[in-house]
Amino acid sequence: MIQAVLVDDERLALMKLERMLKEHKSVNIAAAYTDPSEAVQGVVQWKPDVIFLDIDMPELNGLQAAEIMQGLCPDADIVFVTAYNNYAMEAFEVNALDYVLKPVQHERLFKTVQRLENRLALTTTASKPEEELMIRCFQSIRFDRGGQSVTGLRWRTTKAQELFAYLLHNRNRFVSKDTLIELLWPEFTFKRASTHLYTTIYQVRQCLKQGGVELQINNFSGGEGYTLETGSMLVDVTQWENGILNLGPIGEHNCAEHQHLFDLYTGDYFGDYDYLWAESERQRLRTIWLHHAMGIADYYTNSRKIPEAVTVYQRIVQLQPYFEQGYLGLMKVYDSIGERIAVEEQYRILTDLLRGELSIQLPDNIERWYEQWKMQNLRSS
Repeated sequence: MIQAVLVDDERLALMKLERMLKEHKSVNIAAAYTDPSEAVQGVVQWKPDVIFLDIDMPELNGLQAAEIMQGLCPDADIVFVTAYNNYAMEAFEVNALDYVLKPVQHERLFKTVQRLENRLALTTTASKPEEELMIRCFQSIRFDRGGQSVTGLRWRTTKAQELFAYLLHNRNRFVSKDTLIELLWPEFTFKRASTHLYTTIYQVRQCLKQGGVELQINNFSGGEGYTLETGSMLVDVTQWENGILNLGPIGEHNCAEHQHLFDLYTGDYFGDYDYLWAESERQRLRTIWLHHAMGIADYYTNSRKIPEAVTVYQRIVQLQPYFEQGYLGLMKVYDSIGERIAVEEQYRILTDLLRGELSIQLPDNIERWYEQWKMQNLRSS
């Protein structure tokens, strides 16, 4: 709905314009003034999309009023309505949207309203944030647009998927043809491997195109290598790590933001794939996540937000089942609320995991804590 303010010192002309505009369902008359000075004071209250102004008015003419109103409401369009066409040049010098001569004709006013509708539609579209595309690398490669999964994107082969993953891993950097051949087709002759490389690059490009993913894989040095240009496209790993670095220590003021970052880590970096070249980055990101997750769990525990602390510790041992300190934290939280059976259950799970699967003993600090806990419970029973 277009919000309009009308200003004309001639009451009959004002009433006629108001009646004609009301015939257009897209226009709402917020206010109508015969005194331009009152209109200047009123526009701040109404915040109109458009101001219809007569030019030839006593004391404060329309051109002067327009300059003042534009200062008060810079987003409002100005449409001048006047009986004199000798003001046209001056009118457009103050960035008027339109200049309509009296007596106003229905057809001419219709064009003005149509112009306003188009302008408002463009402004509304521009004000909406674009549906950003995010590439997700935690656990598996996925594409989200505006929070919704991109469908219709299927890799032709596992080689195509790994080729894309490797270029994404080295995004915005040159990757030589020789490196890609050595990684993906080391057993083939150079000529045959080159053919496979060209075919697979084509498949990846087609796959991205069919999924509506605007990523460019550019050739460099006469086809001697490639660069995946992500531009302003978001990558979850980068967003997540930058968020942790920039957010600062966890506290009541940023607890929700820290929790959001914790939830973003849905699994290890390319966790669903056995890419050996990703292992170093996988371990680095895992270490950052564990440190961050333990910090959140400690905060929840110290703040007596026990259900939240339990949820975080459970997520830690779920994603990193060999991280012993996660089990110890969970046991301590359960102990704080008197859940003895839950403490014993976590101790048993960790014991079976380390002794049964890895044939190693529990860390000394966990053994000591558990023995002291048992003694305290024996004395209290």
